[in-house]
Amino acid sequence: MKYSRLTKEQFEELHQEFSTFLATQTIDKVEWDQLKIEKPEVAEQELDVFSDLVWEGVLGRTEYLEHFSKNHIFLFQCFDNYIQSIVLKSLVPETDFLTKEGLQWLSDNMFTETIEIKTGKKVFTDERNSSIFQLIQQGAILSEGQLFKQIISIIES
Repeated sequence: MKYSRLTKEQFEELHQEFSTFLATQTIDKVEWDQLKIEKPEVAEQELDVFSDLVWEGVLGRTEYLEHFSKNHIFLFQCFDNYIQSIVLKSLVPETDFLTKEGLQWLSDNMFTETIEIKTGKKVFTDERNSSIFQLIQQGAILSEGQLFKQIISIIES
């Protein structure tokens, strides 16, 4: 397995897609139920293959990621061969970007000496989707890139 197995909730949400996937393997509902009982290891493999296919699709379309922690915000824009990053760091230890108040504080203090802003660019050394998946496993979430776009436009102007 290349990524990780989807959760039970994700499989339930993708029930129709999973049924279609099984149909492409010429496995109908009766055969699937039989497979789970008689050959659970084969059923597990099918779940893993489907999970990887879903992850490949999601990761292939991923353009922006965000990761918030107490004193840092990591923003990423993913390209084909590299990833661009913006890191915001509060120099005020009691700031908490995981709260509404912390985000308001960031908004009020964005371009003051209390916020350190660093940008970077890293060429993918591993396969692109695997690199993005690693960021997700570390806590990054998919985003529309609104905050990234706002900050990069200010930095670049």
